[in-house]
Amino acid sequence: MLIERSSTWKEGFIERLENRAAWDNWTLYKMSYEVAKSTLITDFTGLQSPKYLPNLTPLHHQLEVAETVIERMNGKAILADEVGLGKTIEAGLILKEYLIRGLVKKALILAPASLVNQWVDELNQKFHIPAFPYKKNYDLNYYTIVVMSIDMAKRSPHKENIYAQEYDLIIIDEAHKLKNHKTKSYEFVQNLRKKFCLLLTATPIQNDVFELFHLISLLKPGHLGNYETFQAAFSARKHAVEHDEFLKELVHQVMVRNRREDTGIDWTNRRVQIIPIDFTVAEQKVYDMISQLNHFSDAFSKMTLQREMCSSKEAVLVTLTKMLQECSQPEAISCMEEITWKLNALAIHSKAEKAYEIITQANDKVIIFTEYRASQNYLQEYLYSKGISSVLFNGKFSKSKREWMKQLFKEQAQVLIATESGSEGINLQFCHHVINYDLPWNPMKLEQRIGRVHRLGQEHDVHIYNLAIQHTIEDHILDLLHVKIGVFEQVVGELDDILSTYKQTI
Repeated sequence: MLIERSSTWKEGFIERLENRAAWDNWTLYKMSYEVAKSTLITDFTGLQSPKYLPNLTPLHHQLEVAETVIERMNGKAILADEVGLGKTIEAGLILKEYLIRGLVKKALILAPASLVNQWVDELNQKFHIPAFPYKKNYDLNYYTIVVMSIDMAKRSPHKENIYAQEYDLIIIDEAHKLKNHKTKSYEFVQNLRKKFCLLLTATPIQNDVFELFHLISLLKPGHLGNYETFQAAFSARKHAVEHDEFLKELVHQVMVRNRREDTGIDWTNRRVQIIPIDFTVAEQKVYDMISQLNHFSDAFSKMTLQREMCSSKEAVLVTLTKMLQECSQPEAISCMEEITWKLNALAIHSKAEKAYEIITQANDKVIIFTEYRASQNYLQEYLYSKGISSVLFNGKFSKSKREWMKQLFKEQAQVLIATESGSEGINLQFCHHVINYDLPWNPMKLEQRIGRVHRLGQEHDVHIYNLAIQHTIEDHILDLLHVKIGVFEQVVGELDDILSTYKQTI
């Protein structure tokens, strides 16, 4: 296409010059001046965005977070409010503020696939920000606010297309998933060109203190020194640090964290208890046989079988079947076949009976979290035999099926049986009983689970039941969970009760 210099302007110029015509319309000029004056921002302090949000009334703590990040942290921060306090709203306020001030023109939001549409809806409806969910054939040059799955973003050719863009602001939801600096996701985010960056996570430490170091290094490289400096300066080990007050001060220079009790909102109570359970003699015998598999399996396989035995015989049988198929040692095969025979002979599972007892006493909607799909299926069948309706929820379900299961739980079923995928991305304030049927190694998974129900909009006290079979690996898990909670509180700050410090029978 040929581009030529236009000379048509000369005609108008000569006309005005020779005939002494008006150079412009004074009324239009004054109107233009008033428009420019009304949009002029003369003071950098304070937020402009609330004036442009007729469909949203942010809470006081959310406004404070946005101000703090913009005025004190220069747009680079970890938003670490407790679950359910509105980190998405805070990130939306920050994005809107930067858009109004002209400091952000292009932004990229990375989230788990299940939350992409939720982000798009909130930004469009609440903030009037024209965000688009990324599709494979999109040309990123033509989209200013894009929301996409981080799993898609880190793969070619999307990764290269993103790297070619200059984004002013990057927002990463569920940022704790970047805790491992050796993953492709971490490497991808580390290489993004970003002026401002927000990491959203209620759980910046999940298992050890180095996860927080890697998150902060992603946000502000060198803020805590390099790995060796950090380790030496704070005598850092996985579950312990020294000079924790100084470390906490450094952390809070890049992290904003509100607890429920800090918001001024009248929250319902959280009632948490550990419920000890005893195996029957027959169950304990099978558990002991599994514990003696030292010569025929590695430590990880044995530990897996022990945890599965604390969950359901069905979960153990799935793993044992795979091990038998891969095993070539006659003695090991004989031992595993004997365990299989004794498992099939078990008539009851003590933990399932305790769960049924809790559900009956609650006489209300209950969420059960289990670590295993085999246990999930078993529990549904077991509860059905007792006359209790339930629905399943796991990561294998499509988005539409997950929504359907949530709706069935709300309107019809008494119990929702969820795997770990049910602890993120769904809000279930209409329920206020949670059974942690299987305890995770990671205490923050407990916080995520509880956060599905104990969040803004919950009108009842929330009851949490942590089931633990005594004299098994679950005793060790409980001890380790307490240690990890201690590390979190030492470096980040106090937590709401997620485990309870005492055991109570029901």
